[in-house]
Amino acid sequence: MNTATASHYAAEYQTIAPVLPGQSLPWLQALRAKALEQFSAQGFPSPREEEWRYTNVSGIEKKLFAPSMDVTAGDVDAEWLKSYQPQDAWVLVLVDGHFSAELSVLDGLPETVSVMGMADALAKQPDKVEKYLGKAADQSEHSFIAFNTAWFTDGLFVHVPAKQVLDRPIQLLHIVTGADVMATTRNIIIVDEMAEAKVIETFISRDGVYAASQSETGAANSYLTAAVTEVFVGQNADLTLYKMQSESEKAYHFGGSYITQARDARFTHHNFAFGGLLARSDIHVDLDHASECELNGLYLGVKRQHIDNHTRINHLKPYAISRELYKGVLDDRARGVFQGRVIVAVDAQKTDSQMNNRNLLLSDDAEADTKPQLEIYADDVKCGHGVTVGQLDEKSVFYLQSRCVDEETARNMLTFAFANEMVDKVKIKSLHDMVLEQVLARFPQEGVNKEWL
Repeated sequence: MNTATASHYAAEYQTIAPVLPGQSLPWLQALRAKALEQFSAQGFPSPREEEWRYTNVSGIEKKLFAPSMDVTAGDVDAEWLKSYQPQDAWVLVLVDGHFSAELSVLDGLPETVSVMGMADALAKQPDKVEKYLGKAADQSEHSFIAFNTAWFTDGLFVHVPAKQVLDRPIQLLHIVTGADVMATTRNIIIVDEMAEAKVIETFISRDGVYAASQSETGAANSYLTAAVTEVFVGQNADLTLYKMQSESEKAYHFGGSYITQARDARFTHHNFAFGGLLARSDIHVDLDHASECELNGLYLGVKRQHIDNHTRINHLKPYAISRELYKGVLDDRARGVFQGRVIVAVDAQKTDSQMNNRNLLLSDDAEADTKPQLEIYADDVKCGHGVTVGQLDEKSVFYLQSRCVDEETARNMLTFAFANEMVDKVKIKSLHDMVLEQVLARFPQEGVNKEWL
């Protein structure tokens, strides 16, 4: 722990606290104060902690970031931003951690569906926010959650009422515009009983790899994104949540999604991690009686990127089903981490759970650290896990060569097919195409052709 860094942030907090949202709410001030106390005592997570043993965040401690409180939509090119917006989606935009109504697109959203910035939600319906804030994400779990709880400047509040079926997705589009910025957001997504919704979380930067302004701005910016999303899926409800992280190549990213499922609820998560110098994603799910959960992920690492994926599935009641598949492609000196943990409680009989992590290393210096865990306290369950780390199958390469494909193209085709399996799980056509374009732009190997599809 770097106590000097923690002390610096604690001191800076006093200067910004008066302008953080919810100052008139005693319950929120108490929650923030408790979180700040915890972070001040612990600092950022350390590799000495078991859940962070493969990920060293000292780079964040060496470079101090500050939240931006003077944000205008004019800092963002609205036309450029459209390239990251799926067609026929309602879009909620956050600029440097602040909701922008000007850049958001909500035309046609049913009046029964409540969407707004977190600051607005705390002002207009604080009792509803109090019911959910901090209930899915336990800030005592690690100090990044506590850090977010104390510092969040804004976020998004989405509530889909009972029996409401949305025919278009809702996108939560996070963008960072400058250097040394700290974008700290807190989101709440509620899908009540028998409702259906699709939500897309997208994280980008104005000067990222794909920005048209990259050639004008020069080197990529270094900044910190710390986003926590709490999700509540009601009885017999259905929610699909997509996350695409394509931030600046010098960015630091922590994104945590914490999901609570009611009885018979269905939840699917697709996690695409492409950007950032150091990026960590937490996906933690609590399953109730006969609920279903599916977690899919793809991470691509090049140069010296460090991409960490931490998942935890808690089977709390009987008859629940979970499926998990994460894939990584790593080149140069990149490092990929997968820590998957499935916990089956004593009362969770008839649990059915499968977890798989597959990693493809394209260079001798790339590294994959994988740690699948099963903790089973019930005796009538069906659980399993599998892990692979290695290079391409030479027999498959030879087979393609025997079909008049040169060796380099054969390797490219096999690597692309390995990754594209996860892209093909995206059923929203415009989002699928967007993710595919990001994969092609980020892909470690040159000469990959989407015409192969």
